[in-house]
Amino acid sequence: MRTVLFVAPFLMEATLKFVQAAATVPNARIIVLTADHADKVPAPCVHYHVADPTSAGQLIAAGRAIAKESGPIHRVIGILENVQEQIAMVREALGVSGPDVATAERFRDKSIMKDALRAAGLPCARHKLLFTQADAHAFVREVGFPIVLKPPAGAGCKATYRLSDAAALAAALAEIRPSPDRVVLAEEFVQGDEHCYDAITIAGKTVFQNIGRYYPGPLDVTRNDWIQWCVVLPRDISGPEYDPVRKVGPAVIKALGLRTGMTHMEWFRRPDGTPVVSEIGARPPGAQFVSVMSYVHDRSMYVAWAQAVIDDKVEGPFERKYAAGVAFLRGPGSGRVSRVENLDKAQGLMGKLVVEAQLPVVGREKSTGYEGDGFVIVRHTDTAVVESALETLIRTVQVHYE
Repeated sequence: MRTVLFVAPFLMEATLKFVQAAATVPNARIIVLTADHADKVPAPCVHYHVADPTSAGQLIAAGRAIAKESGPIHRVIGILENVQEQIAMVREALGVSGPDVATAERFRDKSIMKDALRAAGLPCARHKLLFTQADAHAFVREVGFPIVLKPPAGAGCKATYRLSDAAALAAALAEIRPSPDRVVLAEEFVQGDEHCYDAITIAGKTVFQNIGRYYPGPLDVTRNDWIQWCVVLPRDISGPEYDPVRKVGPAVIKALGLRTGMTHMEWFRRPDGTPVVSEIGARPPGAQFVSVMSYVHDRSMYVAWAQAVIDDKVEGPFERKYAAGVAFLRGPGSGRVSRVENLDKAQGLMGKLVVEAQLPVVGREKSTGYEGDGFVIVRHTDTAVVESALETLIRTVQVHYE
């Protein structure tokens, strides 16, 4: 029996789907390193308490204690962006196979990431690390407005600013105050439709690819907490319109040094059809994307991820049997959810297209995350039907707060 450490600081519902998938891999004993309670860990997984699972030192100490009791560790895995470097440190300390610290850093630090991509001749936004306000003004003189400011190692558009003129730049700089101890990443703002590209790579070979479209882009969603946004995964991604990203995606993964694992990349399609890489994470996507991919392929992509990171293999082929999409339910205002209007009407319009839903709960505080207070996933063999259903859904359902 192989011992696999799963680093999960807190066992949220989304994380548990991956833990449960890992438990299905044959001949693997899953030990969950978490600060959460033991009763949240699903059988047959084993709970191991770590006071701070984001601390590399504590994770290494836990790994050594487990190895002393159970024997060598086979893999160390996890899905959260903000623990990928720590997980890599545990691997190196314990001599475990998997992405090393240098690889994790190239995926985690967006400045290092983009330096590596530009060195490999891959298309990505121009960027600059800001140590002073003068650096910001110099960058604007180089690329012009609009620009984006963000933390070098942020995730999910957290603390991200889109700035269109000098006044907005001055206000943002007064708030974030870049310094050698508070470095900020500046990027040119790329114009175009925003998409995602997901992949599973085994021993340097891309064995699975997925492409989806955001309506609207994540930055607009983060800046406007009332937008009920959608993601659509078309049934067919084999057409020539996706040829460029099908070529660029694996090249990005190779340039950043990942040999085996699942990645989530965000990219823009410029008006001329060429792709520009925004960023990529060496972990599965969040925001219900893995569930939507599972509905597209009519199989568990959670299990596919687990097979890849534990066994270095995955069972193919991956036939896209459906188109699918997800709408995230939110509304303007703040406070607690007071009512959700037109759910019955939406259900009548959607019919059997809805395959999964988590509706806003009346009385619950408004979510501060971009996933909103609920979601609805729809599926059909025709991509146009899915797109129309999602548009109808977000125009029909209204979430109110008080």
